Amino acid sequence: MVWTERKMTQERIGRGGMAPGTEVVARYNYDAKSEEDLSFQKGDIMTIVRPTQDPNWLRARHVDGREGLIPAIYIYRRAEVKLNAMPWFHGKITREKAEDLLRAGDDGLFLVRESTNFPGDYTLCVCYKSKVEHYRVIYTDNRLTIDEEEYFENLSKLVEHYQKDADGLCTQLRKPVPKEGGLEFSVDSSAFEQAGWVVDKQDLKLGEVLGKGEFGDVLLGTLRGQKVAVKILKDCSKAAQKFLAEASVMTTLQHTNLVQLIGVVFDGPSIYILTEFMAKGSLVDYLRSRGRMHVSKKDQIAFAADTCAGMEYLESKHVVHRDLAARNVLISEEGVSKVSDFGLAREETFNLEGGKFPIKWTAPEALKHSKFSNKSDMWSFGILLWEIYSFGRVPYPRIPLADVVKHVEKGYRMEAPEGCPPEVYEIMRQAWDLDQDKRPTFAEVLKHLEHLRSLTL
Repeated sequence: MVWTERKMTQERIGRGGMAPGTEVVARYNYDAKSEEDLSFQKGDIMTIVRPTQDPNWLRARHVDGREGLIPAIYIYRRAEVKLNAMPWFHGKITREKAEDLLRAGDDGLFLVRESTNFPGDYTLCVCYKSKVEHYRVIYTDNRLTIDEEEYFENLSKLVEHYQKDADGLCTQLRKPVPKEGGLEFSVDSSAFEQAGWVVDKQDLKLGEVLGKGEFGDVLLGTLRGQKVAVKILKDCSKAAQKFLAEASVMTTLQHTNLVQLIGVVFDGPSIYILTEFMAKGSLVDYLRSRGRMHVSKKDQIAFAADTCAGMEYLESKHVVHRDLAARNVLISEEGVSKVSDFGLAREETFNLEGGKFPIKWTAPEALKHSKFSNKSDMWSFGILLWEIYSFGRVPYPRIPLADVVKHVEKGYRMEAPEGCPPEVYEIMRQAWDLDQDKRPTFAEVLKHLEHLRSLTL
């Protein structure tokens, strides 16, 4: 590192760039020079405890619990990874629909759709001389190509390239046909590298299968001595973009009660997402396996308050979870609940199109009109509270799934589980108001739950 870069780094960190609680990564190995120092290896993750009077040194805590002084120039803070909106991506529309949208346009009018003949690939549709040309976009080894000469990391990069130069197409891409409704996104794998989230595959050891996730197996892993959960995605283009989009959202959100992203591994056609390992599994399994004999009232109110704290943080960031349930809350070795699978959340303005809705957990307005918000998350939180106090029972136990919405809209609400404190059941009832504006915020509910927590022995 040249002197000017070192000086800039020292100045940036020394002037408060590393506030307490900031997560940092080791840029180099460091061997302690005194008893006060903290030794670490390149790639190790640490949390800043506090700055010191000397701007060149910081007090930090290693993920293994050790604490000590570290040199500021040996670390860097990981940056957020931004998503790229793709307003020209129309998803699963037919060739005929694409031609209807383009045929009357000027030369260079374009859109991108999913390929109907080659699942997993895409088609670039371009208007030229009142005709529509269709170019197959081939997905191979995590890259996209039209001519097998130029390769791109994602659709955004490909479109940007042909907007600058026709490069073999019938014409340069000039104007997109914007998609109506919810947007899709792309993300660069290189953006994870630049932001400091990429992990060397050699530092990761894979172990037993922990379960199945939306994208594939979830394995136990060890990253330089630290246990991590590893989601693995094999070669699949559309899922790869969703997978990376989930990880990119996780880079922007840090809270004690959210499962944290540790890093990303790119291994040929496979992608791994590394997150905190939550030793005690999902909340629903925890409740069911231990039951009333082992889960105390103190445990129940702690699970409720911890989960609410994580959701209050998402609410403060205007991020909507959309699938809040006890199965998506995980329990750490210390018994702390953390919200998981929030990475595919989006800003409130985007609609979720398609997909399977968890009907018993989803607010009526979200089921009927795809109107997801922090208030629809609050409805789901009410169901989650019922799960906690019923020790993991499936909601609406005596009502067939097909009839749940009808009953709810007519005013039916589940009764309080046996032993549930009246104050907690009142929160459930408020969360299940058909008028979303009358539901409380997570910030309001958190105050109530923390107060109840302080009174529960």
